[in-house]
Amino acid sequence: MSNTNAPRLWLTLQLRDVPATTAWLEAIGFTEHVTHRDDTGVVVHAEYLWPAGGGVMLGAAERAGGQTDWVQQPGGAAAYLVVADTDATFAAAVAAGGTVHYEPVDRDFGGREAAVRDPDGNLWSFGTYAPGA
Repeated sequence: MSNTNAPRLWLTLQLRDVPATTAWLEAIGFTEHVTHRDDTGVVVHAEYLWPAGGGVMLGAAERAGGQTDWVQQPGGAAAYLVVADTDATFAAAVAAGGTVHYEPVDRDFGGREAAVRDPDGNLWSFGTYAPGA
C-alpha cells in the first residue's frame, strides 16, 4: 500500500555529470535516499529527498551502449524550490559549483528569490515564496 501523504510531484533529471550534480544537491540540502547502479557502476536511478517534501529522481543520461529510455536532454530542466533562507541556499549553491543566473532579490508579489544553474546546466530558482500557501 502506498503512503497517501507522500509528495506526488518529483523533478526528474538525466545528468551528464552525476557525481558533480548529486554533490551539489547535497550541498543545498537534499539527502540521498536510494541509488541504483548497473553492472558497470552507472547510476540508472537515484532519489534525493528535500526535507520539506518531494525530491529529485535522476539517472545518468548515457547508459551502457549509449541507450536511455528517457527523452529529456541533460541540462534542460528548470525547477523552483521553496527554502527557508534564500541567501544561505544561494551561497551554498554557488559555493558548490552552481553558476549565478540572478542574485537574491525581494519580489513585489512576496518572498525573496534567486536562481542558479547546477553543474549539469539545469536552472534552479529558489526562494521563500510558497505558491498556494
